[in-house]
Amino acid sequence: MARHSEKVAPSAMAPLPRQSPRIRRRVAWMYYAEEMTQGAIAERLGIGRVTVTRLLAEARALHEVSISLRGGIADLPRLELALEKRFGLSEAIVAPFSAAEVDPASAIAAATGRFLSEFLQPGMSVGVGWGRTLSRALDYVDGGQVDRIVSLLGGTPEGQDESPAHFAWQMASLFRARCHLVAAPAIVDSAETRQVLIRHCGLGQSFALAAKLDAVIVSVGGLTSDLFPGDGRRPAAAVLEELASAGAVGNLLFNWFDAQGALIDHPVNRAVMSPAPADLQQARHRVLASGGPDKRLALRAAMTLLRPTVVITDELTAAALLAEA
Repeated sequence: MARHSEKVAPSAMAPLPRQSPRIRRRVAWMYYAEEMTQGAIAERLGIGRVTVTRLLAEARALHEVSISLRGGIADLPRLELALEKRFGLSEAIVAPFSAAEVDPASAIAAATGRFLSEFLQPGMSVGVGWGRTLSRALDYVDGGQVDRIVSLLGGTPEGQDESPAHFAWQMASLFRARCHLVAAPAIVDSAETRQVLIRHCGLGQSFALAAKLDAVIVSVGGLTSDLFPGDGRRPAAAVLEELASAGAVGNLLFNWFDAQGALIDHPVNRAVMSPAPADLQQARHRVLASGGPDKRLALRAAMTLLRPTVVITDELTAAALLAEA
């Protein structure tokens, strides 16, 4: 169904180019539980009113109204809609996860993989970050086709299976896309070296692509991340301690920020081989996938820094974000 001609709520982000059983369940929740009109639902979700009517009919025929929206399952759309309203999102996806003592990365990865399978469309240019949650998400991707996958970060020394380049290649293979990499380390020795590489070594073209993306897909890194390579001169642990002392709570593509979502004043932020977070805001769709107790503060700050249109997280993190808002 072509959705580009349908009405979009003036205050909402652009509608997501997909349909899924999850959208049908959300429509049913908004209509029956929140008592919204069909017209209001259409405007809120950026879909046509005829589509709302059809989805409600399908939900009744499939008995989703009486079964799927009861008990604990009903908490998920409630959390999703609350996140969307509170943070101005096009969509929030909350993965069911109630074990506070367990890392929710796998649950978030599964939700992210399913989302990408439905969301990414032919012709799209997609920028990708890196991290364990995103890497695990590939196990849940059905594949598809996009025009190009653009890595948003230089390389790391952890090896082929743990690098931004390898992740981008895997994404490109799954979606039969051209792949563009940043042919440089993730962090160079100085801001001057970074500028030389961009201006005189061909990396300016790679960064220029970041300003023309249809979507970016990133996750949040924490201060305890063992994926951080350091600054090329000192061990990662020493640099992380210094970053924490400077007020850092997390990073987005190794751009370190404080609890208010502002980039901290530190040499690493001037030497990282990635686009500035402000440049990523030019993408129409900005997907942020992260969660867990050690990422809650960083995730909230990253939402201020990136201004995502889609957030994918677990239910405990979602509840914590709403409680702190």
